[in-house]
Amino acid sequence: MSALFCFGLGYSAEALSRRLATEGYAIGGTSRNGGRTAHGFDTLLFDGTRPGARVAEALSQATHVVVSIAPGEAGDPALLHHADDIARGENVRWIGYLSTIGVYGDTGGAWIDEESPARPGSERARRRVEAECAWADFGERTGKRVQIFRLGGIYGPGRSAFDDLRAGTARRIVKPGQVFNRIHVEDIANVLAAAAGGRGDQHLYNVVDDEPGPPQDVVAFAAGLLGVPPPPEVPFERAELSPMGQSFYSENRRVRNTRLKDDLGVRLAYPSYREGLAAVLAAERGT
Repeated sequence: MSALFCFGLGYSAEALSRRLATEGYAIGGTSRNGGRTAHGFDTLLFDGTRPGARVAEALSQATHVVVSIAPGEAGDPALLHHADDIARGENVRWIGYLSTIGVYGDTGGAWIDEESPARPGSERARRRVEAECAWADFGERTGKRVQIFRLGGIYGPGRSAFDDLRAGTARRIVKPGQVFNRIHVEDIANVLAAAAGGRGDQHLYNVVDDEPGPPQDVVAFAAGLLGVPPPPEVPFERAELSPMGQSFYSENRRVRNTRLKDDLGVRLAYPSYREGLAAVLAAERGT
């Protein structure tokens, strides 16, 4: 029997878990507080500061492992506290590490792919690069199949421009030439399911949509779908962003996803934010 164990059974990992549960996988994972997720999966407590109780036992039964927790100053928590448990897991045949396209840094809007160098422009991104390298080294050292997935901006039901519009917090910040890649959470699940099933010869994939777009256009499109006026445009120079927001807008790139199509054989259900947001709204309205 196949069993998936997720370090960090959060938004993306839970989408994959729902998908694989329908295929007969046993599902387990961790969260910072333990308990049950919104979709009914039980989690074990693991806050990254010490080994999680019963995590080693769960890993001994796992056939697939997904890591979707952010690295800290000391490195990746799953490797720091449970590397030996994963290495000893005789059943573990695939490990997926969820990273971010933020590792590429700023390219001035130029197109890039998996062959482009990682040039992290922040401490968070630098830690991600180090974690990617650590997992790649772990795979080589143990013979476990490790694949790394660099995700774009994640959205889906309960996590989209609709929520900001309804809350009155949506902003249309305009920085000329600025674009971002996104990815619908169900497309993440499709990509990971294909890889977990043994497809793909590469160890690294960009998991992004086909159309990097200006963030203000996404907000305006979502407002149109809701039938509400979009918020006014705000020039970037007058946006008064937090340090996190400033960091977000300091990097501009267009990321290609050719490899996930050609190597993994995945076709995106939501190739742009337009199809994705329409599907999110339909799901929220039950239509």
